[in-house]
Amino acid sequence: MKTLLILTTLLSVAITDVRAGMAQAAERYGNRPPVIVSPDLTAPWLMQLGAGNARVDQRAVRRQRAAIDQPRIVYRERPAALAPRQQVIYQRPALQRAAPLVRSAGMVAPQRPVRPIDPQFLPQMVAYETRERPGTIVIDTNSRFLYLVTGNGEARRYGVGVGKPGFEWAGEHKVTRKAEWPTWRPPSEMIAREAAKGHYLPASMEGGPANPLGARAMYLGSTLYRIHGTNAPWTIGYAVSSGCIRMRNEDVTDLYERVNVGTRVIVM
Repeated sequence: MKTLLILTTLLSVAITDVRAGMAQAAERYGNRPPVIVSPDLTAPWLMQLGAGNARVDQRAVRRQRAAIDQPRIVYRERPAALAPRQQVIYQRPALQRAAPLVRSAGMVAPQRPVRPIDPQFLPQMVAYETRERPGTIVIDTNSRFLYLVTGNGEARRYGVGVGKPGFEWAGEHKVTRKAEWPTWRPPSEMIAREAAKGHYLPASMEGGPANPLGARAMYLGSTLYRIHGTNAPWTIGYAVSSGCIRMRNEDVTDLYERVNVGTRVIVM
């Protein structure tokens, strides 16, 4: 019993000291909310002291318990695994397959030049002084013009494509044959030359829009050369052929109707 009284006295003194300290702290730091001792700690002592009927602020108790029960560290829920990032695959355009080794050079049109056909290479009547008789064809390979002499100091002029470097030639011949939409039979020399470049020519190719001889052909003597049309009209005015004189299909058709077999042709 004496031990209980001693403990109660010590507790009362401690509480008194705490309240005194709180009062001093309030004076020093200003008004602050009071410290509430948990009823879980004070209730047993009050019951032992016969204070079971003491009034307890239940709201304060609930608040205190809520504060105690509330965890100090909040563990957040781990987010659900993110869906795998959708990968965007950029596909390159499908590469075109290379043309087979066995192909016809006549079927492959030459590349277009940046500029269009110069108007000077379109058919037109021009002043042309010459001693040649009317009906004669004169081809100036340097200026890329073909003249059909009409007489009276005039000629009908057409633009032409001529032999590329190494295939130039000059001479005088006659038109020995004419053909509409001619069949193309490349000479053996051309076949061998193109084969060395990987272009395999056919032994023969029927006439048509894809045929390199174009719409009309006028054969010159016993040579391999011709005045003919072309499936690459943008090459007119350039040195691009293997020696033949090429014209636009419209122009070679016009010339074809104006000349006959036996017409004299001068290439210079």
